[in-house]
Amino acid sequence: MEAIVNDPAGAVIGLDFDGTLSPIVPDPAQAVIHPKAPGVLAELGARVRAVAIVTGRPAATALELGPGLADVPGLVVLGHYGFERWEDGRISAPPPPPGVPRAKAELPLLLESLGVRGVSIEDKRRAVAVHTRRSPDPEGTLEALREPLAKLAGEHGLVVEPGRMVLELRPPGMDKGQALSLFLAERSARSVMFVGDDLGDLAAFEAVRASGLPGVTVCSGSAEVTALAERADIVVDGPDGVVALLEELVSAIGGT
Repeated sequence: MEAIVNDPAGAVIGLDFDGTLSPIVPDPAQAVIHPKAPGVLAELGARVRAVAIVTGRPAATALELGPGLADVPGLVVLGHYGFERWEDGRISAPPPPPGVPRAKAELPLLLESLGVRGVSIEDKRRAVAVHTRRSPDPEGTLEALREPLAKLAGEHGLVVEPGRMVLELRPPGMDKGQALSLFLAERSARSVMFVGDDLGDLAAFEAVRASGLPGVTVCSGSAEVTALAERADIVVDGPDGVVALLEELVSAIGGT
């Protein structure tokens, strides 16, 4: 953290969205960014080299759920684990992989055949996610779905990304770690911080350490995921804790 405070112009701040900037909710479509997050990110963006949101969501969805984010100076949103990029009001991305709509079309019948109840399918356009949070037995249902969904993903050239009561079928070849590494190189970063909450953020933590830069990893803590907290330099209490930490960072930079 000291390197970021002493040289903010060389710092890249990366953050996950769900569970980090936005509280986890039963229906992902009802998620909303922490009310203080856009403001503190705007203050941070005016001081550091770059602020990047690295999320499994489509970039446009993160912006829709985060009113005010588009006004953060220099913000870049790397959606779909880095396959998609929003910057300066424009989205760039390769064509959607054909395996995703095919897998999505087969999911309802597969879920019916397995007899699972209370699950929901989220169409993320470049990925498709199965949420078990509203199932009578969320964890048991998640475990029961791991093998069948892995098989379905493999049949369509996809991989399964596990998360907090969710299994996501998405294209291989990119993860948050690769996305962050490429972004750090692009911006010639001199220090880095990454904040996340879920298993998909482990790759970004590894990228921070592999970068060779002064860096800090922060876990937005929860009772659902402990693996990330075990690998983090700093653990805070959910999105409230994330915002408080960012406010402290802004204050520390402002005082230098």
